[in-house]
Amino acid sequence: MENWNHEYAKVNGVRLHYVKEGSGDSLVIMLHGWPEFWYSWRHQITALKSNFTVVAPDLRGFNLSGKPDGIKSYTQEEVAKDIVALIEHLGFKKAIVVGHDWGGAIAWHIALNYPDLVEKFVVMNCPHPAIFIKNIKSNPSQLLRSWYMFFFQLPYIPELAMNIDLKRFFVKAFRDWSYHKENFSDAILEKYVEAYQQDGALTGGINYYRANIRAVREEKQHQNRKVTAPTLMIWGEGDKALGTELINGTEKYIDNSFKVHRIKECSHWVQNDCWEEVNSVLLDFLQ
Repeated sequence: MENWNHEYAKVNGVRLHYVKEGSGDSLVIMLHGWPEFWYSWRHQITALKSNFTVVAPDLRGFNLSGKPDGIKSYTQEEVAKDIVALIEHLGFKKAIVVGHDWGGAIAWHIALNYPDLVEKFVVMNCPHPAIFIKNIKSNPSQLLRSWYMFFFQLPYIPELAMNIDLKRFFVKAFRDWSYHKENFSDAILEKYVEAYQQDGALTGGINYYRANIRAVREEKQHQNRKVTAPTLMIWGEGDKALGTELINGTEKYIDNSFKVHRIKECSHWVQNDCWEEVNSVLLDFLQ
């Protein structure tokens, strides 16, 4: 196992843990989703560190980062402010922002609301917010796929359900969903179990769903904003949570070059399930 460089920063009132590798002139900041932590980017960190400064934080509420009390502490704007402050803390004026799942939602928020900070934008299996909201409201198939978002609105019960057997939860969530199951070995899944045994980590992660469910009622706020940075979308087409129809229309929200790279036999966990192809596409886009 590679020795990673672990650091901490106090930003926006929260202590963030992050892994930092490389010393390139451009910063690549990689934002993980749920139920993940910085480690989900291990393959990409290794691929990019020779040419870039690569930083993969644990988002607030996850693993070794701070876990503020209260659902309101986990809105997209609050989490985005963490990352904006972290970029400044690291001494950079801009960053290549990469996000997946909830990290993708935060990355979209930064790209749309802090355009001067974004050198390039990469999003993996996470749609533009307006497209997602529209599909939740009008697409029965996507509404059914998103059932867990509504289950997570319940207090305590989701945490209790996960905590009954964390290892089994990650086997079902990661390995059973994936095409390349060897990429989620027992040793790797134990890393996730350890991360979610941290005090408050179960609630911290689920609070993203609780804090942001109101966004479904706020579709109009996303309609007139566009990403001004060159944009790459990578999408595993075997995603059981997000349908490929969520890609459609994304180009309307990008005021720069835009490329979609689809991976046919690949799950939601695209950067792990098909990491070699993801790394190749990512390097081509960034260089």
